[in-house]
Amino acid sequence: MNSTLEGNQSSHPFCLLAVNYLETINFCLLEVMIIVFLTVLIISGNIIVIFVFHCAPLLNHHTTSYFIQTMAYADLLVGVSCLVPSLSLLHYPLPLEESLTCQIFGYVVSVLKSVSMASLACISIDRYIAITKPLTYNTLVTPWRLRICILVIWLYSTLVFLPSFFHWGKPGYHGDVFQWCAESWSTDPYFTFFIVMMLYAPAAFIVCFTYFNIFRICQQHTKEISERRARFSSQSGEAGEVQSCPDKRYAMVLFRITSVFYILWLPYIIYFLLESSAGFSNRTASFLTTWLAISNSFCNCVIYSLSNSVFQKGLKRLSGAVCASCVRPTTAKDPCPSKSKGLSNGCHV
Repeated sequence: MNSTLEGNQSSHPFCLLAVNYLETINFCLLEVMIIVFLTVLIISGNIIVIFVFHCAPLLNHHTTSYFIQTMAYADLLVGVSCLVPSLSLLHYPLPLEESLTCQIFGYVVSVLKSVSMASLACISIDRYIAITKPLTYNTLVTPWRLRICILVIWLYSTLVFLPSFFHWGKPGYHGDVFQWCAESWSTDPYFTFFIVMMLYAPAAFIVCFTYFNIFRICQQHTKEISERRARFSSQSGEAGEVQSCPDKRYAMVLFRITSVFYILWLPYIIYFLLESSAGFSNRTASFLTTWLAISNSFCNCVIYSLSNSVFQKGLKRLSGAVCASCVRPTTAKDPCPSKSKGLSNGCHV
């Protein structure tokens, strides 16, 4: 009987996206393509971000660089962990049982995305302090306090989702590519409410409160500066340029990152709440909302590279260094071209 079931499972693989597969393919081709594509983008994008931060010292002048690098490392680990479900969909033998692999993968990805969410909330608090208390900012926000804050973020994230190992319920849908996760590991409304109240709701409230006040203060400062400029220009007869809030542009970059994060995560959170409370279940919706949320790990790289001029300079410097390292081996093979053999003393790499 067991051999018959195993034969049926091998001939009909467990796939969340119900599309017509060829009989010669014994794995979920579309799911594997989506996961591998996102995995490559996430890993390569965050490696570039990490290298740029190490190659561009100006980026480290902002205290928010601590949190952005924390997000980059967390997103990089998300990309590495995404290799596990792709191996499972390819029917590659995993060292652990499917149930344990499912629990570990779901827990790890939930913790890593919690680190990103908490880091975004801390970034908004940091910018709020910088604008509301500019004179005492350097004494309030110090490097060792930032390191302690990052350590607290990691510890808090690991503790919030730890009850999932004690049969409280499923922490999310990151592991639904595993059959045991989708069919045997159910959500619990109380555990879902616990996660929402301990993570999603506080982070969303902090972000909304801080950025609302940041843009309100910046708008007020811009208005006051424009009034002063108009007053002095009317007295001197010269028109002066209106300067906006100096931190507003940088806050806009961070606000874009935060907005995209919650936009991509909103379908996932809605589906999470629907299945936990109303019992709604759909495999296709589960897969699409989950990997849409995970794709945010790559979007952060794109937004920051397109919005921050200092980051763009660091990226150009990094690409120039890579190109120079690629050119050196080719020139080293033939340091003196045939046309200039007589000028051997002047040919240096």
